Amino acid sequence: MDLFFQGLQILLQWQNFLIIPIGLALGIVVGAIPGLTSDLGIILCIPLTYGMDPTMAILMLLAIYCGGTYGGSITAILINTPGTSANAATLFDGYPMAKKGHAYKALSMALFASTIGGLLSAFALLFLAPQIAKITLLFGPAEYLALAVFGLSVIAGVSNKSVLKGLIGACIGIFMSTIGMDNISGTTRFTFGNINLMSGIDLIIALIGLFAISEIMMKSQYNPRLDRQNINAASLTKDKVTRDEYRRCRKPIALGSLIGIIIGATPGTGGGLAAFISYNQTKQSSKHPETFGQGEIEGIAASESANNGACGATMIPMLTLGVPGDGATAILMGAFMIHGMVPGPMLFKDQGNILYAIMLGLIVVNVFMYVIGSVFTRFYAHITRIPYEILACIVLTFCIAGSYSTNNRLYDIYIILIFGIISYFLRRMDFQLVPILLGIVLGPLAEDNFRRAIVLSDGSLSIFVTRPISLLFLVIAVGSIVLFACRNHKAKVQSAQAEVQSAQANG
Repeated sequence: MDLFFQGLQILLQWQNFLIIPIGLALGIVVGAIPGLTSDLGIILCIPLTYGMDPTMAILMLLAIYCGGTYGGSITAILINTPGTSANAATLFDGYPMAKKGHAYKALSMALFASTIGGLLSAFALLFLAPQIAKITLLFGPAEYLALAVFGLSVIAGVSNKSVLKGLIGACIGIFMSTIGMDNISGTTRFTFGNINLMSGIDLIIALIGLFAISEIMMKSQYNPRLDRQNINAASLTKDKVTRDEYRRCRKPIALGSLIGIIIGATPGTGGGLAAFISYNQTKQSSKHPETFGQGEIEGIAASESANNGACGATMIPMLTLGVPGDGATAILMGAFMIHGMVPGPMLFKDQGNILYAIMLGLIVVNVFMYVIGSVFTRFYAHITRIPYEILACIVLTFCIAGSYSTNNRLYDIYIILIFGIISYFLRRMDFQLVPILLGIVLGPLAEDNFRRAIVLSDGSLSIFVTRPISLLFLVIAVGSIVLFACRNHKAKVQSAQAEVQSAQANG
């Protein structure tokens, strides 16, 4: 308890309350620009923290991390391009809401859900870190494979029109994830002698090509004279989230925050997987699953609470075990070491007062995020008033700049254009892009851990069903697929009956 109050005393210095808003502003901007992730923002700002107090430095970087995760929802909602991979699930319902003229409402719910998820995650980090870390220690290769399979079961939920096309899309994504050097054997696969493909295809490059470039190409028949939408500036910000909508979103936010904390605390996963699983579970438990994907505000609440709920939770294994939860916390781990703090079990004993200041500061970061977001949300919403012929040029410029900045090579620009062209034709054939993204995200996690598990079990597949946690995830995955299959069949039967009744009435 003494360490808690010492940490609170360190946190209450005025410099910390000055640097947090600066970090959040940087994070939101970086997260909102496709290609510039919060990881990149943290990397660029680490040199700026060299002369700072450790608490002040880490709080600034944490603010960039949280702000970047929230900031990615802005472009996901407004231009159908997630700023970061963690916000990919947000565009399911965010962009349809924006197209219906409810951009301000969608942005407001994204901010509210992000704040609640972030706060609950920060409290979990503060009070439950050691206990949650013990649970994640139970995860081995079999459990990670089962988790990846559970994540891939989301395909059944997001493939509204055809599960078969969803599975084909997932296979395309998994194939793309195998391009490059094999992590285990070190051999190159599907590079066709091109040295640029040896490092594989970066996730953020795939995101830009799949969503941003293909979206621009889908609007190639846009006619400024006929298709331009005139949105009234005054009415735009009057479309606020109603009390009933807040009430409906309580369950998705609670579920999303819980999933975010659990998935985030599991090393090697992150907010993107948490958002997809949360969206899938919310849709499953909803009384009106058919509205998801058409502008359902509960979908935004579920995904944004989950990806921000993972932010604080990803620090749990890093601080307690010295194992980073995702890429951003791996970079943060380096920042901790630069400032003389080595993450691990001894950190609580050696520098517990500073650690408590940082964990309490994460709560302050999320409160400030809501305040800053509330001020600027009305300005974000006005982006929808920009004529599309101008907006498309701006988006394309940011996409090219963002893809180049990822690895500082021109080849990535060619990759996003190729991805964009392929995605365009797939969309024209009514393929969903999200299963492809899921395949790219979860393919390496599934492949690497499947091979490790097989080595550990001497070639026996029984390892996946004899371990309780692995078996639980597999059962839930199968149950999810069966539930969606039954719901889809029921919906088709009802639709067919409605058509017959309509034909009889007209006849």
